[in-house]
Amino acid sequence: MNSEFFDALKLLSKEKGIKMEALCDGIQKAIVTAVKKDFDNKDIVFCEINPEKKEMKVYVRKNVVSEISDPVCDILVEQAQKYKNGALPGEIIEIPLETKEVSRIAADKGKHVLRQGIREAEHGQLREEFQNHMQDIITVKVQRIDPITGDAVIEIGKLEEILPKSEQMPYETIREGDIIKVYVVDVKDLDRKYPKATLSRTHPGLVKRLFENEVPEIYDGTVEIRAVSREAGSRTKMAVYSKDTNVDPVGACIGPRGARVGKIVDLLGGEKIDIVRYSDDPAVFIAEALKPADVIAVDILSEDEKSCTVTVPDTQISLAIGNKGQNARLAAKLTGWKIDIKPESGITEQTINFDEIS
Repeated sequence: MNSEFFDALKLLSKEKGIKMEALCDGIQKAIVTAVKKDFDNKDIVFCEINPEKKEMKVYVRKNVVSEISDPVCDILVEQAQKYKNGALPGEIIEIPLETKEVSRIAADKGKHVLRQGIREAEHGQLREEFQNHMQDIITVKVQRIDPITGDAVIEIGKLEEILPKSEQMPYETIREGDIIKVYVVDVKDLDRKYPKATLSRTHPGLVKRLFENEVPEIYDGTVEIRAVSREAGSRTKMAVYSKDTNVDPVGACIGPRGARVGKIVDLLGGEKIDIVRYSDDPAVFIAEALKPADVIAVDILSEDEKSCTVTVPDTQISLAIGNKGQNARLAAKLTGWKIDIKPESGITEQTINFDEIS
């Protein structure tokens, strides 16, 4: 019977595309659930399946006692001796269940046990696959668009997940049948049939992963991405660094004639990307972050509060601040500093408060 059982499991594993390990784990859980009902649903039932040896063992663990207080969980010393010579009160022994007994219980709920086992196996495998893609990019197909909410229902393997409208890029039109890239922000194993993935096309991690995939120097660790700030669909700032003085981290990310960054810009629907050089010196980093504007001076007001005043040429005050404050806002997010921007003449002053916008 064991041989036929494992042959059937092997066939099922192939047909469903489920790893044997995951399938056995699911069947084990299902058998335990079914058998437990004959033991008042107490957590004393265990199942072990070894596909290599074609062995399945189902057993209960009971407490050896001198006097029974719980008929389900306790066993008297005299009875325990049948399963373990020299068993003493206080010990826990394993009592194997007869194959016929297990078969009878499982047969009563046979289809349910099998279906539950398959569901458990699929759940476990999908959870593992999702975990492997945590904080990574996956390519998915859009199944349909909710006409009311604008949420996109996408296909991930055998699952459907939601890409909320709020996580889609502004001005982006996603249509049924589109193949798109999404960033897996998080994976949670909630009280539902399958794990839940939080997906996004607006998360800064999407840009970071795109560069890691496109730039060999980032992939091999020669160039590091130290920070990313993003206003999805509009503009991104990214700070990069290299310990190798012979490697220009900014140039590596831009690529020959802008080929590398250009490809990512196209993938993001024309989103502008500023790549700047990271520095451990806050003043230098802040000046870099405000590019393309030129910076005359950065005066650190408080390192504890991370606040500073930046002076720029009068002719570049608008460039430093950016459209609706975007350049300065992204620079503040990128560096983590409160930035007050003022022109060289000192006539006007613009304050960008990081605490308010982060």
